Amino acid sequence: MVALTNDQRVAHGCPALRDDSRLRAAAIGHSVDMRARDYFAHNTPDGVTPWTRIQAKGYSDPSAENIAMGQATPQAVVDAWMNSPGHRANILSCSSKAIGVGVQFGPNGPWWTQDFGYS
Repeated sequence: MVALTNDQRVAHGCPALRDDSRLRAAAIGHSVDMRARDYFAHNTPDGVTPWTRIQAKGYSDPSAENIAMGQATPQAVVDAWMNSPGHRANILSCSSKAIGVGVQFGPNGPWWTQDFGYS
């Protein structure tokens, strides 16, 4: 998914993102939580925001988050995000420098999360 996202960025004039382990940990954790607690939202049922989750993993400069549910492949998810104005804007924000991706498979899923950062 990182490569597919970077392909889109480069094709649209933005530099490729670097894979960041802290953003990845936040993204994986959110995908796992969405599956475990059966919800689909940026904020957890108890109100924890993407910014709080990302900063809790030690990354102090988050820029955006994309989530998706149900697409079977990374290509399907990136295609869906590129066809959604808000998600597309997150992917193509040239001010973002880093990315972390998480996925959790299971019934009614998979649940996908992309977390972006400015540094």
